[in-house]
Amino acid sequence: MNEPKRRVLFVCVENSNRSQMAEAFARMHGGDRVDAHSAGSRPSGKVNPRAVQFMREVGYDLTTHHSKALDQFNGTEIDVAVTMGCGDACPLVLAARREEWNIPDPKELPDDEFRKVRDSIERKVRELLANLETRSIP
Repeated sequence: MNEPKRRVLFVCVENSNRSQMAEAFARMHGGDRVDAHSAGSRPSGKVNPRAVQFMREVGYDLTTHHSKALDQFNGTEIDVAVTMGCGDACPLVLAARREEWNIPDPKELPDDEFRKVRDSIERKVRELLANLETRSIP
């Protein structure tokens, strides 16, 4: 019997860097097992070109993404809602589990530091996906 897809939502204020990269890594590493999304409480309306550049380095095209409002997920049932360390809350999202990842905003960081943040997000997403497979929610 096939396991149901796990719905994961990554949340940050602007939905232009961290949450976009997390969504991308969840899609890359979760495949058909995960329904990954990202959103922001005050979306910038665009994905940061630097995030696009640094995700391209790992083989993902972020130009297919767009900055989305958290409002569109109000009342949506989510298995795990992950806030990215930006102090955002998503009280109207019906999440079975919530996690807070304290990840610095890479927006103004030098290239090498931006890559470190990207790589940290990838590690955390891989851990989350492994956890989803070995445990039931929450």
